[in-house]
Amino acid sequence: MAPLPPGALGRLLGKGARYERELETAHQEHERRRSQHAQAEADRRRRLADLRTSHEGRVREAAEQVRRHNAEVEQFERDFYAGAPEAVAQYFTLVLDAVTYPEGSPHRSRILYRPESKELVIDYELPAQSVIPVERSYKYIQKRDAIDPISRPAKEIKERYASVIAQVALRTLHHIFAVNVPDIVAAATFGGYVRAKDKATGQPIRPYLISVSATREAFDELVLADLDPVACVKQKLGALVSPHPYDLEAVKPVVDFENLLKQFAFVEGMDAAAGLDSRPDLIDMTPVEFEHLVRQLFEAMGMKSWVTQASKDDGVDGVATNEDPIFGGLCIIQAKRYRKAVGVDAIRELAGTMEDKHATKGIMVTTSWVTKGGHEHANRHGRMQIIEHEELKYLLKEHLGLDVLISLPKQPPKGRK
Repeated sequence: MAPLPPGALGRLLGKGARYERELETAHQEHERRRSQHAQAEADRRRRLADLRTSHEGRVREAAEQVRRHNAEVEQFERDFYAGAPEAVAQYFTLVLDAVTYPEGSPHRSRILYRPESKELVIDYELPAQSVIPVERSYKYIQKRDAIDPISRPAKEIKERYASVIAQVALRTLHHIFAVNVPDIVAAATFGGYVRAKDKATGQPIRPYLISVSATREAFDELVLADLDPVACVKQKLGALVSPHPYDLEAVKPVVDFENLLKQFAFVEGMDAAAGLDSRPDLIDMTPVEFEHLVRQLFEAMGMKSWVTQASKDDGVDGVATNEDPIFGGLCIIQAKRYRKAVGVDAIRELAGTMEDKHATKGIMVTTSWVTKGGHEHANRHGRMQIIEHEELKYLLKEHLGLDVLISLPKQPPKGRK
């Protein structure tokens, strides 16, 4: 702040010089403060710019996350309405996860979807026996100034537990069919198990106590508020219910979830052709590499193909789909990297697998050859094709551009190369 200038009397008394000094000091202080303010303002503007840049970056990132999330949701919706098994199973898993149960009740489920039959298969953990209190009520004993429990009769405990598991099954099916998508889900199978310990061994067990299947039409006829749960699942829905659920007496489920899960346990494809050069020998490939090479061959021939796990896969090495509207359908492929002949038993096994999977065609692919009996069985079957040795080499050259070797201990019989 600038000092006040002296008056006429002050100047006569020599205050003019003092005023000039104070004025100069004030100018310097003003300049210093102005410089500080300018620096602070510049710093503020830089911080503001940095914050604005950071904010805009976060906004862009959030917008991108929203875009990706919405795209995933939209893709999920498209997959669901297209009947993609993973999307349908995931959606109904979310539906069941949102259902509330009393505290302490398990809430775990696994779901598979069968698009051919439009059926959901639900594997569900039921409440343990402890969900039914063993005490019916309590009584105050004045003489002892104590509260004693009054036990619930064993018969009532078992009846109530049987009712609970029936109610859980019906409630689960209700939430499934409440989603009004009859073109996607026409039926559902519920398998309810309980986690427990084997009293004889102490080992964990998972006995199934109820297994029930229902169509949407049959379930829609039920009036859930007015029915008896146990009578409904047994008489109306024909459920398999443990005769003694409280004692963990198991039933065999209508659908074996674990076997169904393993039946088509697909693995990611691999590029077996990428590593083949300089006249590779197919006999030197691993069985898995050979199976994947066969997959690539059939894809190149116009089929949509997958590869299943190489071990314990019910004899199925590959499942291919021919999308031809006239001659198309499910095709079972067995790939045999053999040095010796493929016998008639393998052809019978392929025929059995075709029937089990309802396939329209079966193809036996082998590096060696199929015996005469195998050819005769395939010809009688009428829906099998055999690709052997030289024909396999020709097809790999024709469709994948691969010139391969197949080193066998002896050459295939003449006329069956």
